[in-house]
Amino acid sequence: MRHTFIALSISLASIITMAPVIAAANTWQSDVIGVTQSQLTPQHWLSQVTDKTLMSAAQIAAFNKQLIADNEHIVDPLDFASQLTREQLKAYILSISAVPKSPRFYPNGVALSNKHFAKYLANLNLDAVADNNQVSYAMVVKRSVLRTFPTSDRVLNSGLDNDLDRFQESGLFPGDTVAILHESADKKWLLVRAYNYLAWAPKADIAISNKSTLREFKNNDDFLLITGAKVNTAYVPNDATTSQVQLDMGVRLPLMPAEKTPHLLNGQNTYANYVVQLPTRGEQGQLVIKPALISRSSDVHLGYLPYTQQHLIKQGFKFLGERYGWGHDYNGRDCTGFVGEIYKSFGLLMPRNSGQQGKGEYGTNHRFDKTSNESDKLAVVNNMQVGDLIYIPGHVMMYLGEQDGQPYVIHDVKGLGYNKADGSFYSSSLNGVSVTPLLPLRLSQTQSYLDRTYNIKRIR
Repeated sequence: MRHTFIALSISLASIITMAPVIAAANTWQSDVIGVTQSQLTPQHWLSQVTDKTLMSAAQIAAFNKQLIADNEHIVDPLDFASQLTREQLKAYILSISAVPKSPRFYPNGVALSNKHFAKYLANLNLDAVADNNQVSYAMVVKRSVLRTFPTSDRVLNSGLDNDLDRFQESGLFPGDTVAILHESADKKWLLVRAYNYLAWAPKADIAISNKSTLREFKNNDDFLLITGAKVNTAYVPNDATTSQVQLDMGVRLPLMPAEKTPHLLNGQNTYANYVVQLPTRGEQGQLVIKPALISRSSDVHLGYLPYTQQHLIKQGFKFLGERYGWGHDYNGRDCTGFVGEIYKSFGLLMPRNSGQQGKGEYGTNHRFDKTSNESDKLAVVNNMQVGDLIYIPGHVMMYLGEQDGQPYVIHDVKGLGYNKADGSFYSSSLNGVSVTPLLPLRLSQTQSYLDRTYNIKRIR
C-alpha cells in the first residue's frame, strides 16, 4: 500500500532542552522526547493563531470543482460513466485487485500460495463481465471498508505485523455516494468508485438509488456536520438501522425540515436533538432515508466549520491518542485519513494517499528534490503556517506551531525511534495520533525527516 509506516526518530543531542516532563503526581510518563503534557492540549497552541477565515465557502467550492477537474484521483461518483466496455471494466477491476509481487501471509504465518490467490481471483467474477456493463449508483449507510480483493481475510507482509493488513485500502462513511461497477461472484462485495478511491466494499453496507435522489441528499444546504472524532445517533430499541450509528468527523447529513419533524420519534421527544436524514438499506438493497436523532450536546455543527487556523488545531486534537489504523482499519485512520477528515470539516476534498496528496498540484507547494539542501528546506520550514502539510515518502504531518524555535507537528504515526545521547538508536511505537517536534525526527540513525521531505503544501 501507499502510506507506509514511519519510524519516528528524535535526536537527543539536537533537543536536549526539550526533555519530557513527569507530572508531579506521577500520573503521566513518556518516552517521547521533546513533548510536555501542556503540549498535548489544543489550548497550548491556540494562543499562537487567530480565527481569521482562510478560505470562504465560495472559494472552497471553487477549489473542489477545480480539483475534480484537474486531479485524476478525485471524482464525483455521480458523474461516473453510466456504462463500461468489457475492456474498461476489466481494467478497473485489475487496477486494484492485482496479485502482489511480494510474498503475503495470513496472521498465523501461512504463506499465500497460488491456490489461495486463485480463490480471491475467482471471486472477482471476471467471467460475468459483458461487452457492455451498466454502472449503478448508491450511498454508504454505515462506516465500511474498501478492500483490495472481495474478502475480509487479513493478509500481512513478511514482517507479520498484524496492524498492517495489506488487503485493507481505505474506508467509507455514511452519506458517501459511490458508483457501483461490478459485483463479486459470491454476491457479497461490490466494486465501487468513491470520490477518492476505487476498491471492494461489503454489499450489505451499500444502498442503491437513483442519481437525482442521491444528488439531492448530497447537495442539501441544510445539513448537520460531524465535528467530533466520532458521534453516534440516539439509541432506538426497535430499529438497528438508525440506532447508535457511528458517524465520523466530516460526515454531513441533511436536516429534516421543521414541518416534517415530529414531536416524538421512536418514543423520544425530538426537541433536545437534531433530527437528521439518515441513509439506511432496505430489504431489497434499496436506499431508505429515515429520520434519526443526534443529541444537541454532541460535537456537531450546522454547516461546515469556518476554515481557520484555530479550527485546524481543534479538529486535529480531537483525534489525539486514537490508535493508528492502516487504511482506516481498527475503526480509526492512518496519516492521510487523519488529515483528510480534518479538512473535510471545512468541506475541502483531498486525494486518499499521501503520494497522491504530496504530488498533487493543488494548493501552494514548496517542492524539494535531491539537489535541495538543508538551508533550502529550513527557509520554508521557518515560514510555515498552522495547517501546512509536510510530506515525506509514505507519510504526511500537519504543522501545529512553534515553541522555543522548534516547529511541532501533529500526525497519525506508527513507529517511534530516536538517537539517544550516546548515539544509539531507541526504537518503540507511537501507533496513534501524536504531537512531536519536527526537525529532530529521523527515519534512521543517519537520515532525518527533513532529509526526506519532498513537499510542504498549503491549502488556500
